[in-house]
Amino acid sequence: MPTMPTFADVLRARLSRRSFLTSGLAAAGLGWLGPAAWASSPLGFAGVPASTADALVVPGGYVAEVLYAWGDPISDGPAFKPDASNTVDDQLRQAGMHHDGMRFFPLPAGQTGSTHGLLAVNHEYTDDGLLHPDGMLTWTAEKVRKSQAAHGVSVIEVQMDRDRWRVIRPSRYARRVTAATPMGLTGPAAGHPWMQTAADPAGRTVLGTMSNCAMGYTPWGTYLTCEENFQFYFVNESGSVPALQQRYDINERGGGYRWHEFDERFDAARHPNEPNRFGWVVEIDPFDPSRPPVKHTALGRFKHEGAALAVAPDQRVAFYMGDDARFEYVYKFVSRDPAGPSALEHGRLYAARFDADGTGVWLELAPGQNGLDAGAGFPSQAEICVAPRLAGEIAGATRMDRPEWIAVHPLTGEAYCALSFNETRGQAGRPGPDPANPRADNVYGHIIRWRERGGDPTATRFEWDVFILCGDPTSADPARRGDIKGDVFGSPDGLWVDGRGVLWIQTDVSTRLLHKGDYAGMGNNQMLAADPVTREVRRFLTGPRGCEITGATGTPDGRTLFVNIQHPGETPSERSNPATPKGVSAWPEGPAGGRPRSATVVIRRADGGVIGA
Repeated sequence: MPTMPTFADVLRARLSRRSFLTSGLAAAGLGWLGPAAWASSPLGFAGVPASTADALVVPGGYVAEVLYAWGDPISDGPAFKPDASNTVDDQLRQAGMHHDGMRFFPLPAGQTGSTHGLLAVNHEYTDDGLLHPDGMLTWTAEKVRKSQAAHGVSVIEVQMDRDRWRVIRPSRYARRVTAATPMGLTGPAAGHPWMQTAADPAGRTVLGTMSNCAMGYTPWGTYLTCEENFQFYFVNESGSVPALQQRYDINERGGGYRWHEFDERFDAARHPNEPNRFGWVVEIDPFDPSRPPVKHTALGRFKHEGAALAVAPDQRVAFYMGDDARFEYVYKFVSRDPAGPSALEHGRLYAARFDADGTGVWLELAPGQNGLDAGAGFPSQAEICVAPRLAGEIAGATRMDRPEWIAVHPLTGEAYCALSFNETRGQAGRPGPDPANPRADNVYGHIIRWRERGGDPTATRFEWDVFILCGDPTSADPARRGDIKGDVFGSPDGLWVDGRGVLWIQTDVSTRLLHKGDYAGMGNNQMLAADPVTREVRRFLTGPRGCEITGATGTPDGRTLFVNIQHPGETPSERSNPATPKGVSAWPEGPAGGRPRSATVVIRRADGGVIGA
C-alpha cells in the first residue's frame, strides 16, 4: 500500500511547481501576469487591523455608507418595520434578506458610466428568527410565503448625487425575483422526465429561485444568479431517499425552513422531481422587469457558487463554476454559439482534473466521453446536466475542498478559485491530501489559480498552482501556518478581480468557529486585497459581529466599490432568538434599531480616487 505523502512533501512539491510555472511561463512571455505587472505595489492603502467590534471598519481616507438594507423599499414600496411586522405583500416590494453576490450595470444600457446604474443583488437565505416578530415559535402558511418572498434577487436603480449614492425611488427598473416567481427552462434537461412534476407535466416552467449565492454576468448585459444550498428547503421523510436525492444531500431533516409544511412541492417524497428543478444558473435581464427569468440547464445542476465569465478569441463564452461542498468539483461550460442570448442554451460541460505535475485537464461530461454512457446511467446529455456530480465522479475529476467563488483576471485571463475549507479531508474513509488540496484537516482553506493553454478559455488543458495557502503563521502545527504574505485570514469565499487586476478576497468564517480555536485572534470576517504578482495580502475592511463579507462589485471608473454585509448578528445556530434579536449585533442602526439587517454598503475614497490605489 503506498505511503500517504506528508504535508512537508506536498508543500515542497508545490513550491517547486510555483517556481517552475512562474519562471518557465515568464521565459515564454507567459508569466502569471507578464506585462500586466505593476512598477510598484497596487495596494495603496494602509491595512486595517483585525477587529471584533460591531462595526464596519475601512482604511483611513475611505468612507463607507449603507445604501440598501433588508426591508428597504425597492421602489415606492413600504418602509421597513423594526419589529419585523411587515407583511408578505410588503416583503415582495422590499429588499430580501442576506445580501450576497451582486453586479453593477451602468445606465443607459450598454454604456460605461459610473454615476448611474442598476444593482442586481442576491438574497441567499433567511433567518426566520429575525424575519418574523416571534420567529418560528408559531408556524403558518403566511410565514412560509414571507420567507419565500425574502429570498431571490433585487434589481434597484442607484445614482450618485453630490458625492453620495442613493436608491432611485420610484424606478421603472425596480424588481424582485423570489422563490415563487415563474421562470422558464432551456437546454438539454428542459422537458426531460426528471424535470416533470404534477404541477408542471411539461417540465418547462419552474416556480422560483432560492439560495442565491454568487453570480455572474454576460457580455450581452444580463445577470446570472446561482442557486447553491437548495437541498436545505426539501424534506424526504419516506424512509427511502432515492440515490439521486442522497447525492445532492436531501434527507429527512432538511435545513429547518419548514416550507414543506405549507408548500407541498418541497416535500421531496411526494414530489421527487421538484429538487431537480433547483441548483441551476438563472439568467435575469436587469433592464426589462417584464422579461421572465430563465434557468439554463446546459450549465449543470449543483450547489452553484457562481459563473465566472471568460470570452474566447472566437467570441464564444466560457463560465467557470464551483460546487460548494466537501470533495466536489470545479466545472467549466463552453458555449456552442458566439456570445449572445442563445449562448447559454447549448455547449459543452467539463469538470476539472488537477494533475500532480501542475497541469490539468478539462474532462468533458458528455455521452460517449470519459466513461459516460447509457450503461453508466447517462444515455443523453440531459441526465448529465441534472446529475453532474455523478458524471464528474465517473469521469475522474479532482475532489476539491469546497470550491467557492471563481474570479477571472480581466487582463490576463487567469482564473482564481477560493477553496474555503475541508476539515474532513484525511479522515477515515475520506480522500487524503493531493497536490491541489495539500492539507488534511484543512481548517483554513486556500486559493488555487489556473491559466488555460494558449490563453484560450475553450482549451481542454491548463496549468495550475496554489496561489495562497491560508493559515495562522503562529500555529505550533506547520500544516496550519500557511504561506500568507501579509495579513492573516482563513475561510476564503468571495473573490473579485477589479479593473486594475487586484484580487479582492472576502471571508466567511462560520459563526461556529469565529474567535475560537484555530480562528482565535483573527477577528470578524474581512475583505482583503492581494497583488497577484507578489502575493502580498493587505486587509481592507472588517465587518460587524456575526457577519459574512460578500458580493463585491464596482463602477467602471474604479472609484466606487459596493460590498454586501450578510447576516450581521448571526448566531452559531444560524437562527436568531426573536426575544433577543440584537444579542450578537445591532448593525447597521445600532442601539436605536430593532434588529440587525444585511445591507449593501457603498465605499469611496474621500478624495474621489480609485479604490485600493
